[in-house]
Amino acid sequence: MKSETQLLMALWIEARTRFSNQLKTLNEQDLRKKLSYSPNSVGFLIRHIGDVELLFAKNIFGSTEVKVTAKTVIEKKDTGEWTNLQNLNEYVNHSFETLKYIIEKQSDTDWESEITTIEFGTKTKAEALGRIISHSAYHAGQIAIVNKYGTV
Repeated sequence: MKSETQLLMALWIEARTRFSNQLKTLNEQDLRKKLSYSPNSVGFLIRHIGDVELLFAKNIFGSTEVKVTAKTVIEKKDTGEWTNLQNLNEYVNHSFETLKYIIEKQSDTDWESEITTIEFGTKTKAEALGRIISHSAYHAGQIAIVNKYGTV
């Protein structure tokens, strides 16, 4: 029988495929695509997912090793710098592995402990995991639409 941590890990990894599967088909030109009325490019959205995953590893799950400068969160807008596909892929692979590592360290009882953040108030760690799942899926949907209908 799988532990609660193993089950939640499997849930997060499966949900994240809505994002990670898209990375396999993108090229560097796709990173600059935007919808005419949208301020964010595909490259910005990829970087943003990585930034938030690292913030979750550090601030929600307590990883003391994580060093992150969440540029997309700090700037709150696309600065046009997220155009190197290899760098972005390395960044989101790093953010995935970092978050995966700290999630694996959680005990089954840790999921019931509460954390409080300015962004979303007080939640259990299990509820917070739901936030990162929905965050990545939300932006993965944006990436798909921008990539399909956007222009450079």
